[in-house]
Amino acid sequence: MPNIKSAKKRMRSNAKKADVNTLVYSSMRTAIKKVEKEVKAGNKETASNNLNIAIQKIDKAVSSGLVHKNKAARLKSRLTKMKNAME
Repeated sequence: MPNIKSAKKRMRSNAKKADVNTLVYSSMRTAIKKVEKEVKAGNKETASNNLNIAIQKIDKAVSSGLVHKNKAARLKSRLTKMKNAME
């Protein structure tokens, strides 16, 4: 446990940031899984809606620095290809 006041504050702020980062990253992964699930099921409309949501979540993760922009591009590309292949 830190003794210095600024180190204590840094621990608190790091814990808060870790919680937010976990929330953003897990919601992104959940959105991706929902798209994959709907594509497997063959539901075009819900897959399109979920794809839009997943892209938004991926972009949010990039803007917060959790995911590299190239990984985000790869994820979006793969999801879009999956959705387009079912048509």
